Parts: sequence; C-alpha cells; structure tokens
Amino acid sequence: MRDQEPVPLDAERRLSTKEAAELLGVKPETVYAYVSRGQLSSRRVSGGRGSTFDAGEVEALARRNRREGSGGSGSGGELSVRTRITLIESDRYFFRGVDAVDLAAGHTYEEVAEWLWTGRMLPGSTFTAPAASVAVARRAVDALPEHAAPTDLLRVATIAAATADPLRFDLSEDAVLGTARTLIPTLVAALPPAGHQRRDEGPLAHRLWSRLSVHKDPDEASLRALDAALALLVDHDLAASTLAVRVAASARAHAYAAVSAGLGVIEGPLHGAASGLAHRLLQDVLDQGDAAPVIADELRAGRRIPGLGHRLYPGEDPRARALFALLEQIPRAEPALLAARDIVETTARHAPLHANVDLALAVLTASCGMAPTAGETIFAVARTAGWIAHALEEYGERPLRMRPSGLYTGPKPPQPLPE
Repeated sequence: MRDQEPVPLDAERRLSTKEAAELLGVKPETVYAYVSRGQLSSRRVSGGRGSTFDAGEVEALARRNRREGSGGSGSGGELSVRTRITLIESDRYFFRGVDAVDLAAGHTYEEVAEWLWTGRMLPGSTFTAPAASVAVARRAVDALPEHAAPTDLLRVATIAAATADPLRFDLSEDAVLGTARTLIPTLVAALPPAGHQRRDEGPLAHRLWSRLSVHKDPDEASLRALDAALALLVDHDLAASTLAVRVAASARAHAYAAVSAGLGVIEGPLHGAASGLAHRLLQDVLDQGDAAPVIADELRAGRRIPGLGHRLYPGEDPRARALFALLEQIPRAEPALLAARDIVETTARHAPLHANVDLALAVLTASCGMAPTAGETIFAVARTAGWIAHALEEYGERPLRMRPSGLYTGPKPPQPLPE
C-alpha cells in the first residue's frame, strides 16, 4: 500500500518535537539526531524547555527520507532504493550502464563480476579459493544429509567459510572485495562432485560443471553456455534476495552474513527455485512428446506454468533470448529446445507469454546431464557476485536506513492484561 503523503503545512508554523517526530515517523530522540547531523534546524522554546522546528523543513526531510528508501515508497507504492549497479528498462538490462547481454557475450563470469563490483574491466580475472576456507566448508557440507537442497549446501558453506575468516568484520571496500573473490570459488569447491572427480582449477564455470553434470568431458559450447548463464544472472536489480542482502548490509552485517541472508530468500519457488520447476515441466514434455497434456495437467491442478513471463519484461526476457541462442549451438540440446518451444506455443494460445530465463536454464540443465536442482545452484552462485555488489553499495549509505515503520493495525492500547 502507498505510504500516506504528508499534509502540506504552513511554512511559518513551528512544530513541537512530538509533532515533528510523528510527521517523520521516528522517535523524538531521532529528531534531535537529525539536528546534530545538520539535517534539521531547531529553535529553543522561549521561556521554557524543548525546541520547535520549521514545518516546511520537516516536511521536506520526510519526503527525502521516503525517496531514499527510509521506509518510503517509490512509484507504484514499492520500496525505492538508490543504486548504480543495474538498470532494467524497455526489455533490456544494463550493468553500470553497459548492456548486460553484451557483457555476458564478450566476457567471462569472473570479468563481469569484477565490472559489477568496481566498474573496471579486468581481462583474465580468476577467483581462487583459500585451502583453509575450502577445507572447513567441505567438512560442513559433507556433514549434511544426502537430500539437502542446493541452497542448504551453499548456506552452510558460506557460514563455515565465515568462521575461517577472522577479518570478516572489516567492511572496507578492499576487504569486502577480497571476501567476494574467495567466497564464490569456495562455494563451488565445497559442492560435492556429480559422479566424477572434482575439478578445482580453471575458469569458475569449468569447476562448477564438475559439480553439476554427469558428463565428464563437456564440449566448449556447453561450457560457454554455462559461463554465460552465470554472467547473465549475476544481478537483476532489487530482487527479493537482493533486498534481503541490502537490509543485512544496512545493519552492518559482514559480507558472509549478507550473502547468507540472500541465500535464505532465494530458495522460494517464485525466485531461485523456479528453474527447477521449469526443468521438471520440460522433462515431462520430453517424456510425453507433447506439451498439450502436460500444460493441461498443470492448469487443472491450479498451478502457474513455470518458465513463462516476467513482471519486469512485457516482451521477451533478454537473458532467455541470449541463453537460447547459445544453446542452439549444442546439438544435444535440440530436443529440449523443441520441447521449450512447444511449451511456449501451447500456452500462447490463451496467454501470450514469452519464455523467461528459468525455462532457458531448464533447457541447459536438462540437456547437459544435470539434476533439476542444478539451475538453482547456478542461480545462487551467479547472484552471489551481485549480492556482494549491493552489500558494498549499502555499506556506503547511512546505517539502518532500510528500516521502515510498521503501520500498526492491532487492538488500540491500552488493553487489559490477559488472564
């Protein structure tokens, strides 16, 4: 719901501390904190205690706080947060002003991550995991039950890696970047192999492949598609998990804790786990040879068809378009590509929705010998770089700005003590 706009006030009217606090939605002591920071001016009450505040000045601060995400709303009644990382508009998205699809086409995941963090392109960037961090993360992951989900493994590995880093509380830019460059490869190194020996050298996509695919020797086109998927998914503005990361960073949680907050949100079926649902749908179509009965069963059960449509793209999801183009260069992906096209065309008879990146990820995982949950792992590993970028940005903002005020709708106090 859109926050209530403040009532225009007479600029010559003076407000008491209590009135100013109510208008700003803060405690009275916070009003004086604004004064000490130079954001408000005050005037002592003549012949008495307390201060008064210029009504117009207080109203302007209230408006500014809402624009800056301090419990306010942007257009459409949604939280609005300043960011220089990702822009989404006109069925395209940009990383620091550069077309994200073009970046993914010409650079590795590691290079795109560095661009996101620093605004500098560092050709040949590679991430290396410290042996001590990998050892503690693997021990923690190996202790989990066999049925543990991908995000369970990654969350535990993140927490374990944090315990091995005595400098994790250093929130300076250099320290956080150092954490990023070691945490991401540690997460990959901690994952169990997919039926053959782990690969711990080379580009991150190559290392991740050995954790996801039963195919021991991947072709170059398949590896390129996986690397591009990581680069395309590195960030997507203020998704739910990214907002959780920024809230944690606003409270000055260290980078490992902020990433853990993101992993806690990404597991939902409307976020990181969506590609697994699309994988299962795609596999059912491949098994039956026809999308129509599979789509009918989904609709009969009252379920939304996964892998279709995106609220930020009225047209085609640019990530899906780019990934599908790469998958078309992999011969063994043809059956899954045809099944995906069948899903889109069958559904388009009643709802003209385009394929989104979850369906493209499903084609990648289904055609490359990966489990249905592999897309969730790819998504989480990729997005970790974006979370770090947002945490870094949030560390540069004032602390605890991501603290909205609740709109209380409970019983009016005071109520009697319960018997």
